[in-house]
Amino acid sequence: MKFDATYRELKDRLLDSGAKAVPIRLIADKDDPALDELSAAERGWIEANDWTPKQGSVLTLPDGKGGLSSVLLGTGGKDWACQAPLLTGALPRQLPEGDYRFISDLPNPELAALGFLAGSYRFTHYKSDDEKQLKRLVWPEGADKSQVLALAEALFFGRDLINTPANDLGPAELEDAARDLANAFGGSIKVTEGSSLLTDNFPLIHAVGRASDRLPRLIDLTWGSERAPKVTIVGKGICFDTGGLDIKPGSAMALMKKDMGGAASALAFALLVMRAKLPMRLRVLIPAADNSIAGNAFRPGDVLPSRNGMSVEIGNTDAEGRLVLADAIALADEEKPDYLVTMATLTGAARVALGPDLPPLYSDDDDFAEGLLAAGRTTGDQLWRMPLWSPYDKLLKSKVADVNHIAEGAFAGSVIAALFLKRFVQNAKRFAHLDIYAWVPRDQPGRPQGGEPQATRALFEFFRQELGKS
Repeated sequence: MKFDATYRELKDRLLDSGAKAVPIRLIADKDDPALDELSAAERGWIEANDWTPKQGSVLTLPDGKGGLSSVLLGTGGKDWACQAPLLTGALPRQLPEGDYRFISDLPNPELAALGFLAGSYRFTHYKSDDEKQLKRLVWPEGADKSQVLALAEALFFGRDLINTPANDLGPAELEDAARDLANAFGGSIKVTEGSSLLTDNFPLIHAVGRASDRLPRLIDLTWGSERAPKVTIVGKGICFDTGGLDIKPGSAMALMKKDMGGAASALAFALLVMRAKLPMRLRVLIPAADNSIAGNAFRPGDVLPSRNGMSVEIGNTDAEGRLVLADAIALADEEKPDYLVTMATLTGAARVALGPDLPPLYSDDDDFAEGLLAAGRTTGDQLWRMPLWSPYDKLLKSKVADVNHIAEGAFAGSVIAALFLKRFVQNAKRFAHLDIYAWVPRDQPGRPQGGEPQATRALFEFFRQELGKS
């Protein structure tokens, strides 16, 4: 991963000034006073095109000389910043190549700039006839340029990882991405792979990945001072999930290249932390594996050991994510981190409850949870708190092992998965679990269809604020 090249490319899309840049007006409704500033010809063009300022609608106004006089972006109302914080991301795909500038008041200049950059993203690695068009934005007044560039860089990094198909991104390639990141910012990395997982007591990671010809591994990235607060992020790195012997139907398998979205989101967070030099001792743990089918695949009904000594009955091999996370969480917990956060594309139940755009947050620390929720609102990377409802913990009871890793029935699947993970947390001062989707199923402003690192910006904002108090 060429981090500096991506950063420079993003930087080239921003201008410090540009008097000749085409002005962009944000229009809330048909009575918006900004429409009165337009010429009669421009208002006639609006009428001729039957344009209305619904949220995300874009209209270019010609200047009569072959160019543009201005651009209109519909916001669908005055409270658009809460509903669609990256709304300005609707612009790049609908504008011709050129330079642009906002002339309307912006509720959040940083999110406006980030939205424009985020909406410029395209995954074209496999396109042979891609034609790039450079659309540049004059820097909005009041925004922190380095902050926005870093946020956009992290988004692009995470999206590229998730969008890369599994034939080109397996456990080894995920390790390469983490290694490149560590090398770029002065971090350290340790990798335990293959049979060494058994030697070093990571039996669940080994069991999940042993059926693949691509060796499973635990990637352990560290950065920062040992004396700083310890922040550990565990990201699920299942590079492809067939479901194992409990095989998925084809329709459910089609997007399983994104099952390493937790790892991608964790690495995107690490990029932000290291780029900003936040005062923390960062640790990112990624259990990386393919959940494949072969004669040596783990089976429903197997009883497996785990790192912390707990025996686990396998209820369904398609619930492999919580197994690899369990070993990584147990390792993280051994050093008693100040913060321990898991990020994983873990359950379909989370999508049933909250849909693809709103990841559930689980934590039994009210201050930590409220801080993360507030950071999500600030950044437009929103989360929703769900309960670690302890009465459901008994549903994980096994007759032959210490715990079953799933419960019978379809109810409360996301809650029960979070409760299973929490069983492996004993020493961490604060724990949170994020059950993310890591995918945008349809184009949205600033969020093109495809991979999306979720909760990354919210986490970063929380720690930026929290550690800034130290």
